[in-house]
Amino acid sequence: MAKHYFQVDVPTWSAAQPERQGRHIFTGSADDGRQAVRLARRVCEATLAARAAGEPLPRRSPDGWGARGVRPGWELDWTAATVVPWRHNSLL
Repeated sequence: MAKHYFQVDVPTWSAAQPERQGRHIFTGSADDGRQAVRLARRVCEATLAARAAGEPLPRRSPDGWGARGVRPGWELDWTAATVVPWRHNSLL
């Protein structure tokens, strides 16, 4: 199966101030939406673990997944994650 580029949107909120809410967007290539969520979560967890250990944050993987912008102290609701094919907007 050919890989496609996906956008995974994950609801997030501040653990210290739950009224502060948002979404964290991950993008990268995967075979399907289920794999996209799995890969996004894996890079997110690796980034949080590196940050907690005081190690350098992982760089973006060759397939596009990265999570350097994940905020410490913010919770992510992976059960509410949504996946859509990523559409590049060249105006951004």
